Amino acid sequence: MFKYHCLNPISKIGLEKFTDNYVATSDLSAADGVLVRSASMHEMELPENLLAVARAGAGVNNIPLDKCAEKGVVVFNTPGANANGVKELVLAGMLLAARDVVGGINWVMANTEDEAIAKTAEKEKKNFAGTELYGKKLGVIGLGAIGIKVANAAVHLGMEVYGYDPYLSVDAAWSLSRDVKHVLNVEDIYRSCDYITIHVPLLDSTKGMINKSSIDMMKDGVVILNFARDLLANETDVIAALESGKVSKYVTDFPNATTAGVKGCIVIPHLGASTEESEDNCAKMAVKEMMNYLEHGNIMNSVNYPNCDMGVCTQVGRVAIFHKNIANMITKFTGCFGQANININNMMNKSRGEYAYTMMDIDSPATAEIIESLAAIEGVYRVRVVK
Repeated sequence: MFKYHCLNPISKIGLEKFTDNYVATSDLSAADGVLVRSASMHEMELPENLLAVARAGAGVNNIPLDKCAEKGVVVFNTPGANANGVKELVLAGMLLAARDVVGGINWVMANTEDEAIAKTAEKEKKNFAGTELYGKKLGVIGLGAIGIKVANAAVHLGMEVYGYDPYLSVDAAWSLSRDVKHVLNVEDIYRSCDYITIHVPLLDSTKGMINKSSIDMMKDGVVILNFARDLLANETDVIAALESGKVSKYVTDFPNATTAGVKGCIVIPHLGASTEESEDNCAKMAVKEMMNYLEHGNIMNSVNYPNCDMGVCTQVGRVAIFHKNIANMITKFTGCFGQANININNMMNKSRGEYAYTMMDIDSPATAEIIESLAAIEGVYRVRVVK
């Protein structure tokens, strides 16, 4: 029996995917797995028995990834589960930037007592006129689950779409419309596009990528959309560009003191994934990932350990080892089983940066002595008997 704890309200549709072998617990210290959305875990004391954390969403900046990795706690996220919801809001953001819909609505609200408002509106509507998206050039930076959906949808709106992603996967390439022009330099997007939307993870290499230098390359009157992470843009530079007229609109899904209320900023209160469908999809995916790991030791969509899938164990036992990604570890592991005269029927070793994960299927039960000898090897974080 596995116990799980929810740090945030998680969609009931997702939780219903748990089998009878799982039970909810209100006690974090008793949990084998934790489901989380936005709650910060950085100051939490992780219980020794905790095996997995599943984030029902894509961003994991609220989770201490290295701390978890060094305790042998696998952290999952749910890439793509909320992609459609975010895509639709990006399209809405482009429309709000192209047509002053918000200004028009606010004007109507301010003139509700005008009995001749219909006639007055005909005179005033020129103040809220805009442009169409059809025929405009859209640059999509980052062709992951969300970026691809945005690019493909924009093609159907009649936009001329350019996509940039130096790490475009084969699966992503198959999903991308052939009408999307794949560029090899992000500067090509900066220089040529009327609309630029960012869909990349927040890394040291991407932090502040939209800044004075990149904005200076852009067309006058460009619209910048940021539905990924606010720190991808140096928003002080963006505001300066709005004031000068270089940038016509900045649409962001991340309200903060820098952009809130600033002319030219369309600030949305982080609604990208706030749809019933997205929350359901994220919850279902998070539960599926957690169950596959707790029951079989398989890792899929982890952000601190490598993907590793050996399916359902058909041997007598399965042991999982979390360790540093350093030389000679496999030799030491196999030596422990060899000394105990236990045969290894199948094995998989994967690494991700400085962390590695090894699974071994064995033809005899793993004894307490073997587990102790494996755990005593320098560089091993955790040894888990899966079966």
